[in-house]
Amino acid sequence: MGGLRRRLLLAVVAGACLGSAVVTPDDVTGAAPAAAPAKISGRGSSYVGPAMTQWTADAYTRGLNINYLPTSSPDGLGQFQQNTVNFAGTEAEFSSLLGLGNDDQVRRGFQYVPDVAGAVAIMYNVKDRAGNKVDYLRLSRQTIARIFLGDISKWSDPAITNDLGGKVKLPDEPITVVYRSGPSGTTALFYDFVQNMAPQLFDSWVARNRYPSGVRIIDPGVSPTFVPRGLGLAGSDLMAQHVARTPWTITYDEFAYAKRYNVNTAWVQNESGQWVQPYAGNISAALESAQLRADLSQELSGVYRSRKNGAYPISAYSYIVTQCAPASDRATCKGNYANTGVAETLEAWMKYIACDGQSQMADIGYSPLPQNLSQEMYYSVQRMWGRPKGQATKLSWANCKNPRFNPNYTPPAPPPPPALPDPPSDDAGGSGGSGGGPGGGNGGGSGSGTTGTTAGKGAGDELADARNGDADAVGGGSGSWRENDPINYSHDGPDPMGRWPLVVIVLLMVIPLVVGAVLARLRRSA
Repeated sequence: MGGLRRRLLLAVVAGACLGSAVVTPDDVTGAAPAAAPAKISGRGSSYVGPAMTQWTADAYTRGLNINYLPTSSPDGLGQFQQNTVNFAGTEAEFSSLLGLGNDDQVRRGFQYVPDVAGAVAIMYNVKDRAGNKVDYLRLSRQTIARIFLGDISKWSDPAITNDLGGKVKLPDEPITVVYRSGPSGTTALFYDFVQNMAPQLFDSWVARNRYPSGVRIIDPGVSPTFVPRGLGLAGSDLMAQHVARTPWTITYDEFAYAKRYNVNTAWVQNESGQWVQPYAGNISAALESAQLRADLSQELSGVYRSRKNGAYPISAYSYIVTQCAPASDRATCKGNYANTGVAETLEAWMKYIACDGQSQMADIGYSPLPQNLSQEMYYSVQRMWGRPKGQATKLSWANCKNPRFNPNYTPPAPPPPPALPDPPSDDAGGSGGSGGGPGGGNGGGSGSGTTGTTAGKGAGDELADARNGDADAVGGGSGSWRENDPINYSHDGPDPMGRWPLVVIVLLMVIPLVVGAVLARLRRSA
């Protein structure tokens, strides 16, 4: 037995000596030998949460151990800065979400890496006056802004009626705005859109609620009266679930949550007057108008007003935040991961996300990255290691299954806007609907194209018109919509035809009592 042990020990020592004598490519180049992929963790954006769920599950099948918590973008960036996570998820920059003067103040080096295209959906739960669930809600961008700034507080508001072509007046129920409690990147993204659509109303709202000026709104709930009726919930899933089951509510969140919980999503009017929902093709069209800065962070004012065909105006990219070696094109890069196993895992995972990871994004509520941003993810891997950008693999459909590389790819077609229900015949003389287009009314709506919105007006002008009674600001209809009641499904007093049924009911109740009394008297007399 002792001889066997000695022979095994000698074999191990010999193998080790042989291994140390082998020359690898890394020995020649001077690069550090590759480490085994390490377990990594990240947290942050819930906007990208459903995509992360798929990506981390797929990573596990590839032998990568990755954990991600969809808390919020500000939380993720804060934890990344404190070195408690390996990566973060966000929709906006450190400076705008953590109150820093600029990104150079972040202690830990980093880079922004676009990972998917998405959009904020307007989810709602409302019934018509007959008690039927509404699945055709249309909202102009200005109406959305006014609802979430508390300027519209009833579902019967004339602005909503006019967005519905003047054909449908919803019940006179208060609107409950469901919002994200606590700091949130999705909130920051959404209220940036709101500010762009209604700048003057936004400024007065900020002053009235004593929010800090000149910074993004990341937590409106710090002023509980920012809308007449609001409910804060701590998480995207909770917000979508609550709206799915609670009438008279409305909220904002990534479209994937609407699909996950089967929540109705509003049709939003874009700058070209089209009514659109956030499907992959609509997101992709809108983000053609996005401006990416040198560090790849996004400026979205062009998206909010994009005239691209089918553009959904509340679209935005999501980002992974990682470390990176010092680079001349990124002042914020200060060094790669000390544990190269972490970088190995991130490299394999990021290359998967850039290509195969995009293949199912359109199905779950996102849009695949365009070709140039998938390529940028490969460049980001090079930057993480401090390798030359030019050595990155050149992507094509042959080596990258992101469907955007497929020359025959067509995004899934979004459904057309549903037809608006016709008003009762005795109410046909309402104030009129929007000028032309699908579902538009037959009244004297002004404007052109498919919606009746006057082309070329700025958001500030449209808001001012809305407050002064100009119907162009809300997508057509009567020029005096503040004073008109376009459709009234309720009537004052009983229907004249209702008298005889009431008489019959009374007789049916009284006759048995009379007969019973007569029979009782006859029994006593007998």
